Amino acid sequence: MATLIGKNITLRALEPEDLDFLFSTENNEIFWKISNTQLPFSKYILKKYIENAHQDIYEAKQYRFVICNAINVPVGMIDLFDFSPQNNRVGVGILLLPEYQNKGFGVEALELIVDYVFTYLNVHQLFANIASKNLKSISLFEKFNFKQVGIKKDWIFSNSTYEDEILYQLIKT
Repeated sequence: MATLIGKNITLRALEPEDLDFLFSTENNEIFWKISNTQLPFSKYILKKYIENAHQDIYEAKQYRFVICNAINVPVGMIDLFDFSPQNNRVGVGILLLPEYQNKGFGVEALELIVDYVFTYLNVHQLFANIASKNLKSISLFEKFNFKQVGIKKDWIFSNSTYEDEILYQLIKT
């Protein structure tokens, strides 16, 4: 998979030196709701994941990019998932560490990914599943003309309450 270079960020493949970053991110409970995680990951499991991250998206049906700032510090991740070459679609999810939110990194990462999937993966549509209370993410995706096409009622159970999840799509024109 290519390294995608923007003005202020780079999207690159996972590297062995990302183990501590991945460990701290995947095991941070504030992200568990959006990643459907319920138990912490061991460094051993994450090391194996990184070792297999080289798999082609056509084989693995997913791919994770690390979002790095201008000085190559990881600030988040953007994932392509549920890739369906048969149906020409792929899901996209983005996670930025709280201290790097509202600095334009998410906008630039999504811009690079949208261009990449429509140009190089030749997909017809991108989709995103966003918790209804995640207003920052909703705003980001709507900025790129993702359209709300459905609501999954009471889809996410967290902190003893249910939350809806919104399905967004961006169809290539």
